[in-house]
Amino acid sequence: MKLTSDNESLAENKVLLLYILNKIGKPISNEALLNLVLSITDMNYFYFQQFLLDLLENGYIINYHKDDHSFYDITDFGKETLELTQDIIPGIIKLRVDSNFKNEMENFEEEHSVIAEYIPKSENYFTVTCKIIEHNDTIFEVKTFAGSREQAKDIVDNWNAHADIIYPQILKSLTKPNFSNE
Repeated sequence: MKLTSDNESLAENKVLLLYILNKIGKPISNEALLNLVLSITDMNYFYFQQFLLDLLENGYIINYHKDDHSFYDITDFGKETLELTQDIIPGIIKLRVDSNFKNEMENFEEEHSVIAEYIPKSENYFTVTCKIIEHNDTIFEVKTFAGSREQAKDIVDNWNAHADIIYPQILKSLTKPNFSNE
């Protein structure tokens, strides 16, 4: 696809992005949106970014930041425009969106609900943040210190692999009325 020559293809891809954002019904990160688009159609990353920029500049979508992440959402103007233009998306592409959408969203929600990262403060001081996010809201967050990069990486890896076990244990400890060494 040439970015400057095929106006119909350009419009189709922009409307496709609006269609997907409308179907999601909630803000989504750039990476997650790209993964959804790539599960449906073969789109060049740079074209994808340009389409998003064009949609932002024309007020069809908005971009905002929350918890150090950038999210996109469709505006009311974007929804109105989609209603008028969604017929230019080929039926087979709509079918792919509709059939792949539920599985891809479930995978995305599962993959992105547990987040862990570490930030070096000095050679022997790392701040580690572990989070659980549901519906774009942080429902649990803990920050701790690590004395080495290896320890910080171990904490991050352990959280990513076992948050489903660690989180309930922490909650149990925090809500236990009579705390003792058991």
